[in-house]
Amino acid sequence: MKKTICLLVALFALPLFSQSLHEFRAVKITNVDSDILFDDQRIAEGMDYLASIGINVILTVVWNSHGADGDYTLYPSRVMERYFGRAMHPAFPAQRDPLKRVIIEAHRNGMEVFPWFEMGFSTSYSQNGGHIIQRYPDWALKDNSGKLCVKNGFDWMSAIHPDVQKFIVALTTEVIDNYDVDGIEYSDRIPAMPVEGGYDQTTVSIYRSEHNGANPPMNYRDANWMRWRADKLSQFYKNARDSIKARGDWIIVSSSPSVYPWSYEEYLQDSKTWVDAEIVDQIIPQLYRTNYSDYYYELNKSLSYIPLSKRDIFFSGMLIYLRGDNYLITPDFLLKSIQANRERQVYGEAFFFYQGLRLNNNRLGDTLKATCYAKPASLPHRRGKIWRPKAGIVNEDDPEVTITGNWEISTTINGFKSKVLLKKDTSYASICYCFDVPFDAWFDVFAYLVTGPNATDQAPYTVYSEGDSSTVFMNQKDFYNKGWQAIKSVYLTRGRKKVLKLDNRNVPNGQWVVADAAMIMINRKLSPDVVVTAVSPQEISRPRIPPNFVLHPNYPNPFNATTRIRYAIFTENWVRLTIYDLTGREVARLVDGYQSPGNYDVLFDGAEMPSGMYFYQLTVGQFCSCRKMIVVK
Repeated sequence: MKKTICLLVALFALPLFSQSLHEFRAVKITNVDSDILFDDQRIAEGMDYLASIGINVILTVVWNSHGADGDYTLYPSRVMERYFGRAMHPAFPAQRDPLKRVIIEAHRNGMEVFPWFEMGFSTSYSQNGGHIIQRYPDWALKDNSGKLCVKNGFDWMSAIHPDVQKFIVALTTEVIDNYDVDGIEYSDRIPAMPVEGGYDQTTVSIYRSEHNGANPPMNYRDANWMRWRADKLSQFYKNARDSIKARGDWIIVSSSPSVYPWSYEEYLQDSKTWVDAEIVDQIIPQLYRTNYSDYYYELNKSLSYIPLSKRDIFFSGMLIYLRGDNYLITPDFLLKSIQANRERQVYGEAFFFYQGLRLNNNRLGDTLKATCYAKPASLPHRRGKIWRPKAGIVNEDDPEVTITGNWEISTTINGFKSKVLLKKDTSYASICYCFDVPFDAWFDVFAYLVTGPNATDQAPYTVYSEGDSSTVFMNQKDFYNKGWQAIKSVYLTRGRKKVLKLDNRNVPNGQWVVADAAMIMINRKLSPDVVVTAVSPQEISRPRIPPNFVLHPNYPNPFNATTRIRYAIFTENWVRLTIYDLTGREVARLVDGYQSPGNYDVLFDGAEMPSGMYFYQLTVGQFCSCRKMIVVK
């Protein structure tokens, strides 16, 4: 199936394209996205694609259940190891860190990352509590019959139990302490408690202590009993927020609860209070509906609980794909929903989930790129500042590199964007990387490692900062050490700077040194107060080239039988002129080949085509443009 971009531009009026350039454009990556989380190369490709279609926030799962294993972290966790004797989800090799890889590749592309604690206070899915309740049976949430509370297939632990709360906060703060993240994403199960629950011994004991020894009502929908439990959840959230913000005011506290007031009635999630009391920095209710009228209704209902003064923290959670139900949103439904958001001053969406954007040859992702996400957008919560500028990257064959000695260009090994350089003997050789540092800040310095059995496990990388240098030895042999690897954090000042050198000093004979790309990326934990309003380091050193063509409106339009399509190209290039119908189906290809610079006039005969709206798309090299035309019979 051919790519169908630039197809639905004309379906909506101007407001879709005169939108604010401050928009929250997020996608959730869950554990079922096995094609990306389980492979570092696919993580890199996935982040490249998401950035290319205008996504600016990644909500990546870090706490989830997979199959019969119950809940584990999707990063190596000392907290998990301390509580349960296992540091990470058993589906992942112990040497891998999916969270670390997502953060590096997303930040490289200028996207923020919010670790997403998807399972929250549930322990497992239909596993009788899983390994968590097996290890800590008193953590189990009980219903009024004394049984483990199970709702919608999920097993639950008590969100009011102090030890459970301590555990969840410990996971949250561990992520913030160990990774350079931009926010934290809680979901429809955190903080949450099925309304049927709360009858575990610990919760009952706390209730008694606050009610003169009285037991909680056996009617779990008793209004006062519901309010008491909901307030305990909100207090947990406030305490968690305090722990998060103590580590940095810049860390966004984000929630994607179920829709209110259903969320309160069924899971005691009082998201209205979270907004009113400013416990959350942003709210993304799960408006997960599979038809436009239902979505429109839930959007309006949810907004009725949000004051206009807080509309800027409200974004829409949109369901685009359900694998088990074989559901995939249509481009028409997707764009109409975004249009409805913008008309109601809702400047952002979070899509559930990643795979939906990539199915059918990236149809939904490319639709966003061609229409409402065509222009890049900064994030509303950063107030016009660029919090995550793109990384600066220098390849081994760029002009910013100085090479000494004899290096061999590999004809079989692929690196970051090109082939790699090999040094196979002991005669001295080096490669130095210079960067155009765009502002004064702490930067993480990375090298792209291409590993192999012949490579050295002691590659000497020298990192230069202001008047100082130090050497770090990197293992180029270990399979799990490939891709972008952080070498050191250094303070750099603005200007052209030599930042990194790789050589073959003291590398044993028979071991190869492999040279590939280098990268600098701002470290926000060390530089939280640096204000960036200019473009990224990569954009400074490599300006974007504008399209070298013009596509004119066809004439006549509307037309009955024939119309003329005129365009001009300014450099010799591959040119393709294609006609599509409203479904994205290609109905004609008028030009497909190299053309010289000049003006072109193509006659299109639509006499055999039914009445309706069509699109003509001109692609010249890597750029494209699209216009609408109407056939009238």
